[in-house]
Amino acid sequence: MRLRNKPWAVSLVNQHPESVLDRPDPQNTINWTDRFADDTKPLEIEIGSGKGQFITTLAEQHPEKNFVAVELQISAAGMILRSKLAKNLNNLQILCADAANIDCYFAPDSADVLYLNFSDPWPKSRHEKRRLTYKSFLQKYQKIITPHGHLEFKTDNAGLFAYSVQSMNNYGMNFDFVSVDLHNEVHEIIANNIETEYEHKFAAKGNPIYALHADFEVK
Repeated sequence: MRLRNKPWAVSLVNQHPESVLDRPDPQNTINWTDRFADDTKPLEIEIGSGKGQFITTLAEQHPEKNFVAVELQISAAGMILRSKLAKNLNNLQILCADAANIDCYFAPDSADVLYLNFSDPWPKSRHEKRRLTYKSFLQKYQKIITPHGHLEFKTDNAGLFAYSVQSMNNYGMNFDFVSVDLHNEVHEIIANNIETEYEHKFAAKGNPIYALHADFEVK
């Protein structure tokens, strides 16, 4: 979902190169060690962070971990940055870039968890390859997720959820948790669930939230 243009966002992003990488060249390796105050912490990545409610809350609750918010829209990156600065989150970095190059921006086996929250469903068949759970994306995720890491996915779109379950199953992934109504689960996962902006909006309308956790076969 495209956000309205925020004229202030570009200026704010440009003022904070220490916190935001704005559309870096995928041919150049990013040295994440230099971008975090403590690079020994486990790394978790959210692809498509939107306004940043999920990732900034997660970073605030877990100072023992490092996080990267990957977001294509500069206006959204600016909103995440504004929240990061307000909360003084030195364990959060922002990468304004296309997720299609995700395996160029992170080293193999570098992330423990990868989050996909309310991704664009791209419902038309001709756009299947753009879906973030398409097999080519799964292949890129497998490269950067550690052997003991996993992927967490949430959506309100039943079609995208069904497609994603099939795509991951065909890829050979293992499912640790699957729900077609996350907010009504009696499970420790919902007790620790952090809502995104869209999740709050959709759930308030009574829409079910679909979710899954999955990991890859041993490489």
